Amino acid sequence: MASTETTDASVKDDARPGAALGGLEAGLDALESQASGRTPFRRTFLDKILPPMVAVALVLVIWQALISLGIVDDPTKLPSPGEVWAEVESAWLQGTLLDYIWTSVSRGLLGFLLALAIGTPLGMLVARVKFVRAAIGPILSGLQSLPSVAWVPPAVLWLGLNNSMMYAVILLGAVPSIANGLVSGIDQVPPLFLRAGRTMGATGLKGARYVVMPAALPGYLAGLKQGWAFSWRSLMAAEIIASSPDLGVGLGQLLENGRNASSMPMVFLAILLILIVGIAIDLLIFSPLERAVLRSRGLLVKG
Repeated sequence: MASTETTDASVKDDARPGAALGGLEAGLDALESQASGRTPFRRTFLDKILPPMVAVALVLVIWQALISLGIVDDPTKLPSPGEVWAEVESAWLQGTLLDYIWTSVSRGLLGFLLALAIGTPLGMLVARVKFVRAAIGPILSGLQSLPSVAWVPPAVLWLGLNNSMMYAVILLGAVPSIANGLVSGIDQVPPLFLRAGRTMGATGLKGARYVVMPAALPGYLAGLKQGWAFSWRSLMAAEIIASSPDLGVGLGQLLENGRNASSMPMVFLAILLILIVGIAIDLLIFSPLERAVLRSRGLLVKG
């Protein structure tokens, strides 16, 4: 009888860890299923929509207060929000507002895609071949630190006042950032991943595709974001300096036109549009990509 009780007790003791682990696993599964559920709109509004709205409203209030209180009473230095809005309405009624935006955005995105097509294989080559890194690595770092505006005069002399000049300036500004971002990401790949890939036969192009690039994706994505920032800044510098009727009027040219006409509302309109486009590209393209990468690595809870 005693032996039977001892056996039952031992069975219960052996079952307790399994039951505990099973309960823990069930609890984690429940938490994961809850975390992966759809986020309520109220929470999305409070966490993501309301804060930028409050920030914009605060900026507008301070801006208008500077005018109303007479702290800045010279409209040639700081126009009121109403004057800038009137400039927006005028450009909209004339049908030119979207043309300004599309001229610059189409150039910027196409130039960035070209820089992506060039910078990605270049970065892979620099990261994987020691001789190429020793020869080209310092040059890429130097080009990345060179102001984009410095490329506009030689690009105009080489290619003339046309879209090719714009794309050349974008490439010279963005390719080094994209390549260096990929090099940085590859340098941070754990050697264990590379050895495991070689053990499973992932060498050469297969290793680059299935091991190196996925592991280097966070650093590569950071390089892409920086590359887009350089692309956009390079384009604005080119549009401000190089003007021609054949090039159309982009946001940079709109900014220069406002300066030539001494129209501060037009200048502020161009600045706001440049800022809005930059924020929109980041929110619509790069932020979702970054969240997807972090979520795939278990670093971000969905929602």
